[in-house]
Amino acid sequence: MRITIYGCEPDEAAAFREMAPRFDVSATIVEAPVSDANSELASGGRCVSVGHKTPITNATLRALGRAGVEYVSTRSIGDDHLDVAYAAGLGMRVGTVAYSPDSVADYTLMLMLMALRGAGSLVRRAEVHDYRLNETRGKELRDLTVGVVGTGRIGRAVIDRLRGFGSRILTYDKEAADPVPLAELLRHSDVVTLHLPLTAETHHLLNRRRVAVMKPGAFLVNTGRGGLVDTEALVAALDSGRLSGAALDVVEGEEGIFYADCRTTPLDNKPLLRLQEMPNVVVTPHTAYYTDHSLRDTVENSLLNCVEFENGKRHG
Repeated sequence: MRITIYGCEPDEAAAFREMAPRFDVSATIVEAPVSDANSELASGGRCVSVGHKTPITNATLRALGRAGVEYVSTRSIGDDHLDVAYAAGLGMRVGTVAYSPDSVADYTLMLMLMALRGAGSLVRRAEVHDYRLNETRGKELRDLTVGVVGTGRIGRAVIDRLRGFGSRILTYDKEAADPVPLAELLRHSDVVTLHLPLTAETHHLLNRRRVAVMKPGAFLVNTGRGGLVDTEALVAALDSGRLSGAALDVVEGEEGIFYADCRTTPLDNKPLLRLQEMPNVVVTPHTAYYTDHSLRDTVENSLLNCVEFENGKRHG
């Protein structure tokens, strides 16, 4: 079978070339993200694999449909970068991939510790040879209550790590058998960490009202999706001192900014710029997933998705 793989970076390309023969797949590798301009490269196959870094427009989905594509495997856990319902209306299925939850869980704990110890401020000051200690002492996880919002594979992996630190743990997930009410979790948690997908229901889950009920002095960690948080509400709470800090691997409006070299480009995202000015905020560019282990999982499972789709087509 033939699969066209779009938005493929060099290390991904090497992994696809290594693994594709194992699945009897002929892989056409395209460095550029999928678009209506290069969709014809998918002709001759029913499946494509796409990256998550660039939004996929409905025009691109239509172009893929005209090229004969019936299945889109996105190399990500989430699918909020394309319109799944619109794809379904074109007769096209969309599949996501699972990868090691440890990549994001490890990174979440790192961000949590950085926030609690003011590491972002310390590093920035050390880079200009200011080696004084922070004005505020750090906190130890064993003394704190951590609220984990979302208890899927990544959320559970975060919980496993927190147990080793001796933290008290509260969890919220509507799919759980006995969830703690979200408002209660927010009121009692010294640290809140987000691990939910972005959907219409979870967009701005932490809105101005919910940010206002968070425990005074709490910290927010987000390695889920930027749209889970009303950024302006978060900035206001940090500005006022009501929240002590935040560590964010994802931010609203990151599309077209994260994964690009913007050193000489004016950024049209005022909340992001304001967050990065704050000494008690750490911002990283959606990189929690970015490990060698998760890369191999992602490539293998994207291939598996396509093979299983094709096998279903043959036997359906």
